[in-house]
Amino acid sequence: MTNAPQPESLWPPPGVSTWSLVARRVRVPLGFLFAAVYLWLAHPTRTSLLAGALLLIPGLLLRALASGHVQKDKQLTTSGPYAYTRNPLYLGSLMLALGFAVAARNWWIVAVMLVMFAAIYVPVIAGEERYLRGAFPEYDDYARRVPRMFPRLTPYGSERGSFSSARYWKHHEYEASIGCAVMLIILVVKLTIHPVW
Repeated sequence: MTNAPQPESLWPPPGVSTWSLVARRVRVPLGFLFAAVYLWLAHPTRTSLLAGALLLIPGLLLRALASGHVQKDKQLTTSGPYAYTRNPLYLGSLMLALGFAVAARNWWIVAVMLVMFAAIYVPVIAGEERYLRGAFPEYDDYARRVPRMFPRLTPYGSERGSFSSARYWKHHEYEASIGCAVMLIILVVKLTIHPVW
């Protein structure tokens, strides 16, 4: 979840669809399954790996910055990247997906990524937004002024919270960097064993 606290008394929020709840539960296992399929279908080259890795870096940085600002159990976070987009963690994930799509050089992978985003992440984001509306009265104004995904050019509001490395570690965001590194290493090994020109 990107910005929402999760006290049991407030989750699930009223009006959240059954599929949104299911999507929240299956997104991580499906992600691991997709990673296996991805590695099987990927046909990287040196150029595609380099381009993909360069696209991964801003996605990882955005996710890291967002995780160091978000305070899930305390307040609506509107500082750092949350001043520009309501879902910086998901935007960072989209950037990671783009990087891996470029690295893989396979249109089937792109198609599966698009289906997963539409079927899993769109309902999850919608459910989280309903939750935040119920948990934080100020969310409606924030949602009117800050785009759901692609950033606005100027920061929202006056909150200037600082990045907290403790929050970064608490949210285990380093796992995204480890996961990306492992995937890239496997792609390099695959390229070494079965070179593609």
